[in-house]
Amino acid sequence: MLAKVKSAGLFGIDGYIVEVEVDISNGLPAFDIVGLPDTAVKESKERVRAAIKNSGLEFPMKRITVNLAPADTKKEGPAHDLAIAVSILLATGQIPYHRLAGSVFLGELSLDGSIKPIHGVLPALLSVKNHIHSVILSPQNAPEASHVRDIEVYAISSLAELVSIFREEKSAIPYKGPFNFDTNLEQQPMEDFADVKGQEGAKRALEIAAAGGHNVLMVGSPGSGKTMLARRMPSILPELTYEESLEITKIYSAAGMLEASDGLIRVRPFRAPHHTISAAALIGGGKIPKPGEISLAHHGVLFLDELPEFKREVLEALRQPLEDGRVTISRSNGTAVFPASFTLIGAANPCPCGFLGDSSKECTCTPLQINRYLSRISGPLMDRFDIQIEVPPISFDELTSHRPPETSKTIRDRVNRARQIQLERYRSEGIFYNAQLNSRLVEKYCTLSSSQKKMLRKAFTSLNLSARAYDRILKVARTIADLEGRQHIEDHHLAEAIQYRKLDRRLWL
Repeated sequence: MLAKVKSAGLFGIDGYIVEVEVDISNGLPAFDIVGLPDTAVKESKERVRAAIKNSGLEFPMKRITVNLAPADTKKEGPAHDLAIAVSILLATGQIPYHRLAGSVFLGELSLDGSIKPIHGVLPALLSVKNHIHSVILSPQNAPEASHVRDIEVYAISSLAELVSIFREEKSAIPYKGPFNFDTNLEQQPMEDFADVKGQEGAKRALEIAAAGGHNVLMVGSPGSGKTMLARRMPSILPELTYEESLEITKIYSAAGMLEASDGLIRVRPFRAPHHTISAAALIGGGKIPKPGEISLAHHGVLFLDELPEFKREVLEALRQPLEDGRVTISRSNGTAVFPASFTLIGAANPCPCGFLGDSSKECTCTPLQINRYLSRISGPLMDRFDIQIEVPPISFDELTSHRPPETSKTIRDRVNRARQIQLERYRSEGIFYNAQLNSRLVEKYCTLSSSQKKMLRKAFTSLNLSARAYDRILKVARTIADLEGRQHIEDHHLAEAIQYRKLDRRLWL
């Protein structure tokens, strides 16, 4: 007998329908799975056999052939266990055909027949939602699946419960998830800029970065507060929209890192990988590509502490994703594209010992050591940091001051106003904030007066800036003007943007 049911597979963050075909015929008992299964899929034979027996059902002692179509696409993971078990029960007539037989079945089977959650439910269903009407999966996956509109979600805890539904001994009730989307940051436990003493210049730079989506490089001696400042960056970023939240959740679900109880990530991610990370872990990779740290930081912050300690080839791999906002990973069995639109914050010491230029402690590094240390950050990568600032050591008076600092909420309010201005301005351009401006749009929206052109020409010559740095200065100046609610870039906006390029061409040496 032959039976067919549907499951779903995942390649990168793109899903596709997997048709599970089961043929049961007379002959010596055998259980074969074809269709390019990986080890986890092959091992489903034992899980399915035990789950069927322990659910009070009969496992056929015949020749069983399972085909996972399309047969030329590699299948991985235990997501097809439930579909294989259902198709065997349909083929042997142990359950009658039911209207839910046309659903997508997703779930790993335990040996006792219970249905376990799997990774990648949201991206898989979002990709195939136009081809299905319902999905059957574990109760733990139901909140995640409920965010896919126009399909019915059935949360089933065990194979025995599903069998009773097919036999109409029990009714199937669609799962209704909570659709209220509230990202109130006041209710989120986040670190606050009010904890940071002094460093008003660095706070100002991070506010501009948050308002325009700009990348930031902070250079300063150990203990000056670089890491503390960077970790508070998410607290001043604009709240997520529902569409952004879905994009982030898709990535985390595909990576197996989704922990949200309601199946949706509601705060912007902050990723801070260690400097020993490999290029594949940072960018993404694997035989079947998985998202890396830059994709996990999508719509959020990627913080690289001790930037020169990262391997040079790892840092150089960031250059294209920083420009494109996505990363393409090609493998022999296909190409996966992961979104990677993030704000990059780098922190570095000015030399190996960390005290170059520090008035309180003498640097012990030789010029050769300093040059070798800083040469790990290439010129093209430096160009991609819109804002480059020095973070000086904090003084004793600042540390013991009782002056109340600004809270993250106050700063975020200004950031939100600036972002709203940008959303309105670029409504017809298909972008959302200033950092996304291309050269054509920079020329359109960042117009300068003759005096401002002279100022920029002088900076361009004296700092030996690249064409990319020129564009980025104008983008930062546009953001500073937006923070002040100005329609046009003024002289002091441009001057402030220029001084944020003070580290270009290693001027801190």
